[in-house]
Amino acid sequence: MSKGLPKRDENYSEWYNELVKRADLAENSAVRGCMVIKPYGFSIWEKMQRALDDMFKETGHTNAYFPLFIPKSFLSKEAAHVEGFAKECAVVTHYRLKNDPNGGGVIVDPDAKLEEELIVRPTSETVIWSSYRNWIQSYRDLPLLINQWANVVRWELRTRLFLRTAEFLWQEGHTAHATRMEAVKEAEQMLEVYATFAEEWMAMPVIKGVKTANERFAGAVDTYCIEALMQDGKALQAGTSHFLGQNFAKAFDVKFQDKEGKLEYVWGTSWGVSTRLMGALIMAHSDDSGLVLPPKLAPIQVVIVPIYKNEEQLQAITEKVAPISATLKKRGISVKFDNNDAFKPGYKFAEYELKGVPVRLAIGARDLENNTVEVARRDTKTKETVSLDGITDHIYDLLEEIQQSIYNKALTFKEENTSKVDSYEAFKEILDGKGGFVLAHWDGTSETEEKIKEETKATIRCIPLNQIEENGVCIYSGKTSKGRVVFARSY
Repeated sequence: MSKGLPKRDENYSEWYNELVKRADLAENSAVRGCMVIKPYGFSIWEKMQRALDDMFKETGHTNAYFPLFIPKSFLSKEAAHVEGFAKECAVVTHYRLKNDPNGGGVIVDPDAKLEEELIVRPTSETVIWSSYRNWIQSYRDLPLLINQWANVVRWELRTRLFLRTAEFLWQEGHTAHATRMEAVKEAEQMLEVYATFAEEWMAMPVIKGVKTANERFAGAVDTYCIEALMQDGKALQAGTSHFLGQNFAKAFDVKFQDKEGKLEYVWGTSWGVSTRLMGALIMAHSDDSGLVLPPKLAPIQVVIVPIYKNEEQLQAITEKVAPISATLKKRGISVKFDNNDAFKPGYKFAEYELKGVPVRLAIGARDLENNTVEVARRDTKTKETVSLDGITDHIYDLLEEIQQSIYNKALTFKEENTSKVDSYEAFKEILDGKGGFVLAHWDGTSETEEKIKEETKATIRCIPLNQIEENGVCIYSGKTSKGRVVFARSY
């Protein structure tokens, strides 16, 4: 169980890998670089998916589905886009297998070569804009606000469960608009949706900003992002929203007739978050005993463990607990009553601690006599004995308190690990020491950005949207700068 979990401060990477496996979230598959998301892990992803999907629909988006395969010629149409993804593409060249006449099992049939190779989607801009060409004729067809929940493939050589895998799950929004202003507004709105989700559901504070030219999405004019800080002092990009300008509209000849009857290219956006959010959730909050889940995303929010010596006591506890469970469920709280007699209470306590269940109730024969229950919080590991009268209100309020408390702890960590520096020496010292976000002046050139990355492995995570105008000098080149940007080492 959690006793054997590596310590974060000794080997953070090993702690993370072990926790993902032992908490039953995911495991490596037989296919190199791919993962199996196990039921408990998928339950968390489903909660994320449900919350995000509701937020998308509230902002006027509808879901659709597009093909997994993209004709190679589609990718060739947008030069920056193909260049950005060329090294990560999996390619389908044949459509049939046959038995090896020499008895070597199954081989690819050389006569079944595709006329045009197909790319397994690394992202869907090209195949979706090909459809949009047929869907959009007039200003009356705009805006087109589409989202897709899908799997994508990017052939990564170095992989880590949830954070970087050859195949992962995500959502990708793709929208088309009549004006530049509308499209920019859409990209900014979706960034706000992601930031709200990260902070209110994942209890994870983020910095909102814009990527530099070096770091922006291939084929985008601007990339907006949210950046979160993990407990090891590294940053993680938790969501991106791209203003595509008219790049894909021009590549796929997507025009519309405006109110004056003129033909114009449409303006586009795309935006997405992936199962990488699972990695962020784990690394932002969990401890040496296991997962710490914000109640809003926990598959089991409350577990009730009976402590009994015989069947009679179990029956009495079950009867007492049943109306409490029913009332909690009516209030939208997920409850598990664990009366499995194959495991002792101590084992169950450790298991639910490892899995990050926010609230644990333990009730025994003495509790029945006293009309009490032991309530344990996963986030603070504190316990209290509470009267069963009004217990459902108490738990409801407690879950809200835990959600806020987890966020506050992460916010304090982020603030304590955000440093301002004015020299390159201090910059390197912070990176090699406590890490975290480093706010420093930059001269705005790609050359300087690349040099810093090369020498320190730190990248500009974003130019903050709330950047304060401040005259200064670049920490690397000594040239003038108008404001600080956010640097960090990252995942």
